[in-house]
Amino acid sequence: MKTMSIQKPKKQKQTMAERSNTLRAGVLGSNDGILTVVGVLFSVAVATTNQFTIFIAGLSDLIACAFSMASGEYASVSSQKDTEKAVVEKERQLIKTDFQGELDAVAQFYVDRGVTKETSYDIAKELMAKDDLKTVVRVKYDLDLGHYMSPWNAAFSSLVSAASGGIFPLAAMTFLPISMQWPGTILAVIASVALTGYLSAKLGDGLVKTAIVRNIIVGIITMIIHYSVGILLK
Repeated sequence: MKTMSIQKPKKQKQTMAERSNTLRAGVLGSNDGILTVVGVLFSVAVATTNQFTIFIAGLSDLIACAFSMASGEYASVSSQKDTEKAVVEKERQLIKTDFQGELDAVAQFYVDRGVTKETSYDIAKELMAKDDLKTVVRVKYDLDLGHYMSPWNAAFSSLVSAASGGIFPLAAMTFLPISMQWPGTILAVIASVALTGYLSAKLGDGLVKTAIVRNIIVGIITMIIHYSVGILLK
């Protein structure tokens, strides 16, 4: 008697858009972790020289920032996922009630790209015959059917990166020798935000130099503001 082997369904690979979304959440989380932690550190370190107090303040902010970024990303990407699912259901119904209109939309997509009207309808009919819903959502919304942004991936990426980013200024301010604390922390922040600026530009196909300079300026302004707050509270 032959035994039947049950094959487990293969896990779908992430699309480029899904991977980019997770990386984006990570870069933004890291940048926020750096700036929020250094803001608290500067304010507290100016007001007190107690190393334990500075460390606890920085650590508390790091944890709060990480979980705040994670929950924000989860809520944001969940809303995006719900919208994408709603669009798919809308198109599913339109295929049933207005198939010709959907066919026209697919054909027009190719007409707009320089294909003749007659050839466009031939392409549209062939694609719609194979998988009408997948074709429509790809053409009209640039969505890959069955591949939705993962709120959990974005949240986890943001959580880890925000915590990791905040560690650099926290470690510099609390573990460097007293004489090196301030310059060491400033250098750590500048290097960290420059890196996140570089990564964000690469992910978004933006201008690398502009992104790096912008991030460094924002980092310096953040440090100046919170240093000033600490002076006022001292």
